[in-house]
Amino acid sequence: MSNYIMDLRKLVGHRPLLQVGASVIVEDAEGRILLQLRSDNRCWGYAGGSVELDEVVEDAAKRELLEETGLTAHRLEFFGVFSGPDTHYVYPNGDEVSNIDLVFLCRDYSGTLTAQPGEVEELRFFAPDDLPAPLSPPVERIIRKWAAQKQAFRLSGAGSDR
Repeated sequence: MSNYIMDLRKLVGHRPLLQVGASVIVEDAEGRILLQLRSDNRCWGYAGGSVELDEVVEDAAKRELLEETGLTAHRLEFFGVFSGPDTHYVYPNGDEVSNIDLVFLCRDYSGTLTAQPGEVEELRFFAPDDLPAPLSPPVERIIRKWAAQKQAFRLSGAGSDR
């Protein structure tokens, strides 16, 4: 959790906060998505977290990716902004957020997969047609959108899906 969000939590407790997130969907050379099994809710999701005050969103995405997976992003490609009722989430500890998630794709990265202790239990790549369950509720729609785009591209016969 970001220092900014922790400071706000001291003031408002578990009440809903508007939270700006920066996230990264990592694709490997085979077009698979890197997902992490979260320790707090035992659901699969991608790397991401809160943007700190005055932090550049792309820098936040790269920071979160490195912290949670051990990977360094060399190039990010904008995927989309996601918000609304299905990005609203109540954490197991009762903290409530309405997320605005700025999501990036990353195909150019380096490093050794290393799960962040205490936050990530497992890191694994999945094919778009073989996603694990359960997916974390606030990111499920986003992951399924990514998978649908990958599948549509493959079905179009447009060549390499990268």
